[in-house]
Amino acid sequence: MDKNSMIVTGDKESFIVRVLIKKLRDAGIDCSFVPNTVNDINSKLSAISLLVLYMEDDVRPREDVLHFLKEKLDENNVQMILIGAQHDIRYICDNVPGELVYKTFSRPVDNEGFVAAVTEYFKMMESGEFRKSILIVDDDPNYLGLVRQWLKGTYKVAMANSGLQAIKWLGHNKVDLILLDYEMPVTTGPQVLEMLRSDNETRSIPVMFLTGRSDKESVMSVLALRPEGYFLKTIQREELLEKLNDYFIMHK
Repeated sequence: MDKNSMIVTGDKESFIVRVLIKKLRDAGIDCSFVPNTVNDINSKLSAISLLVLYMEDDVRPREDVLHFLKEKLDENNVQMILIGAQHDIRYICDNVPGELVYKTFSRPVDNEGFVAAVTEYFKMMESGEFRKSILIVDDDPNYLGLVRQWLKGTYKVAMANSGLQAIKWLGHNKVDLILLDYEMPVTTGPQVLEMLRSDNETRSIPVMFLTGRSDKESVMSVLALRPEGYFLKTIQREELLEKLNDYFIMHK
């Protein structure tokens, strides 16, 4: 995926659409027009980070296109900018999850404001603003650093080398998932989980345990605490990334 690549999709490539695309290209953004069909959009989806849906009056995407966008944009971490009449924008917003819509613009479009919004989006993407955040908690600095190295290209990653440090960090920060070492000195993983679940601010944060023990009794002890899941510390990078990606797709 080109981090500064996007498409404008609509019923036709009108003069206004061509003007918008030219302004985006002048701003250094790779942009092209794609007809508003499932096959055409799908052919470009893996290579873009942003999609602009341009609607002429009462010319909305067909139901199959709308269904496709709902399923595939989230899966590919792509958001939309909507351009159209207010009633058409409202219709789309009522039929797709709100997190898929980055901004909306009524026609006639404020060209400068539109280009500024697109530029801002790509800057936020580059800084990792849209990435899921993961807190890794482990008393082993070598393992902590290794997992951070594996994840940092895909997620916003924070680290804590003890349960108490994690609790303190969470008092000032939000996170989408905690990877928590099951066996730590002083404050164990289960104790940390208990503290998290007893606090209204942290009880809903998903927790997955990291454990070095694979015997049945140890695994059953982990699962008895009802975490979102667990990983053996022997897991390899690609498998960990794949399982985390599957988790976030299923819990959107």
